[in-house]
Amino acid sequence: MQKRTAELIEALKIKIDELSLNLERMKLAEYVELLNNPKRLLLINFISGLARGLGIAVGFTILGAIVLSIMQRIVVLNLPVVSDFIATIVRLVQLQLETGV
Repeated sequence: MQKRTAELIEALKIKIDELSLNLERMKLAEYVELLNNPKRLLLINFISGLARGLGIAVGFTILGAIVLSIMQRIVVLNLPVVSDFIATIVRLVQLQLETGV
């Protein structure tokens, strides 16, 4: 009986050690501390939102420039229907960029 109890206690110690390591890996204490400090939480979320928005804006600008460049090259190939359509779009975009509206 005592041997069984000792084995059970040893198994519990191992499980407790594993649980404490897992909690430490999850950084649960830091997360709880962050939740207890709403100003810091708002600041971190605000900064990450700014970075995300800036990344989207820069990425969309680069992607748009690449698409316009490809469209201009397609116009140079002088494909009948496609080049007229793309030429109109490119002219509209360039006009929009020149007027700044």
